[in-house]
Amino acid sequence: MPAVLDLWKKTSALPLGERVFSYAFSRKAPYFATIRPRFTVIEPDHAELVIPERRRVHNHIGTVHAIALCNGLEAAMGALAEATIPRDRRWIPKGMEVAYTAKASSDITCIAETDPEQWTAELGEGYDLPVRVRGVRTDGTVVVEGEIRLWVSAKR
Repeated sequence: MPAVLDLWKKTSALPLGERVFSYAFSRKAPYFATIRPRFTVIEPDHAELVIPERRRVHNHIGTVHAIALCNGLEAAMGALAEATIPRDRRWIPKGMEVAYTAKASSDITCIAETDPEQWTAELGEGYDLPVRVRGVRTDGTVVVEGEIRLWVSAKR
């Protein structure tokens, strides 16, 4: 079992475990701490976290800033990738394309998803793997959606 998924299963079963995991994840990649992500789901091919709506992540019109949204999407994607990738492979982000579809005026749930067969494709020199991402307000409105492209290759 990949280390991130193992740590998630151990910590999320404890009182305040999701918060402990979220803090540890943000310590490993400190930039994620700027949004204070609160992971709620981590499993192969699916991860979710919540960006709390607070002044620190606001833009000039008082909604969650576009870059904070992308930061949340990337954190969700990273957790998904670590929980899903076969042990003989590695990944690195290659690009992100998103569309902002509504004002981010509440807590935002960032969701990343893949299909199982994407991770077992013929390896060759490596391949592009698109991860579907979206951010959703508490009322269910999608505020950002897109794709993060990963490069998957063999571990050396």
